[in-house]
Amino acid sequence: MPSLGALLLKLQLRLAKPILRFTGIEADRAAQDNLGRMTARLLESRVTYEPALFDDFTACFAVPNECEAPGDRAVFYLHGGGYTAGSLDYAKGFGGLLAARTRVKTLCVAYRLAPEHRFPAALDDAMRAYRYLLESGYAGERIAFAGESAGGGLAFCLALRCRDEGVPLPACIVGISPWTDLTLSGASCRNNVLRDPTLIRESLAYYALAYAAGHETEPYVSPLFGELTGLPDSLLFAGSDEILLDDARRLYQRLVLQGCRSELTIARGMWHVYPLYGTPEGQKAVASTAAYIRGKLGLS
Repeated sequence: MPSLGALLLKLQLRLAKPILRFTGIEADRAAQDNLGRMTARLLESRVTYEPALFDDFTACFAVPNECEAPGDRAVFYLHGGGYTAGSLDYAKGFGGLLAARTRVKTLCVAYRLAPEHRFPAALDDAMRAYRYLLESGYAGERIAFAGESAGGGLAFCLALRCRDEGVPLPACIVGISPWTDLTLSGASCRNNVLRDPTLIRESLAYYALAYAAGHETEPYVSPLFGELTGLPDSLLFAGSDEILLDDARRLYQRLVLQGCRSELTIARGMWHVYPLYGTPEGQKAVASTAAYIRGKLGLS
C-alpha cells in the first residue's frame, strides 16, 4: 500500500493529467526545465556545478561538497523526457541529487533533442560524453551509468554500443522506469492506460516517431530487442501503475535469461519515475540507488 503522501500526490498528478493532452513540446520542455531548476536550488548547499564543454550539446559535472576520496569514480547521468525534452537545467536537478547522495562526481549530459535532432543524435552525444570521461582518466569499471525514462533506455543503448565497439563498459547501470521499447508493445501500454497518473500513450507514440521513426525496433533505440549478453550488472525500478512497467520488467527478464545480473524493484501503486518524487517510496529508491552505485564502484 502506498504511503499517504504518495496517494495524495498521485491524486494531484491524476487531476493534472488531462491538461497534458493539450500541451506541446515547448510547454513540456519549459515545465521539465523548471522542475530541474527547483531541484538544483534545493541542492545549492550540497552540490556545485562545473561546465564540461562540447561542440553540439551541453553538459556539466555535479560535484558534491562531500566528494568521496580519492575522486577517481564518476556517475554518468542521462536524463529523461521522451528524447524531446530536457535541457541542462533539467539534467542538473536529478544529476545533482545523484551526486549528493552517492558523494561521487556526476557528469550530467544534455544530449540533443528530437524532433530537431533525430536518432542517432542522442546516442552519439552520449557516446562522445562517455569517451570524454574515459579520456579524462576515469576507468570504465569506476563509472556508473544512470538514467530515468528515455535516459534509462539510452543508458542501455550506450552500453550495447560500447560492447559492440570494444569501448570499456561501466561498472553498472541504474535504470529508473527505463523506456526500452519504442514500439510500445508491452501489455502494460494497454492495461495501465487508465491507472497511470502521468503518462499518455499517444504522447509516447509521438515521441517515438519524433526521435526514431523507422528505427523503433533497432537495439540502439529499443534495447529490449538487442542481444544483451555481456552487459554490466544493473538495477531497475518501475511503478506498478505505469504504462512503461513492461519496459522494465521484460528487460529484466531478458537480462537474466542472457546471463546478466540484474535487480528489479516494482513499487506497488507507484507511477513513472517515482524515485524522482519526494515520497517515502521515492526516497527509499534513491537511497537504494546510491548504495548500489557506491557498492559497484567499490566505495564503503
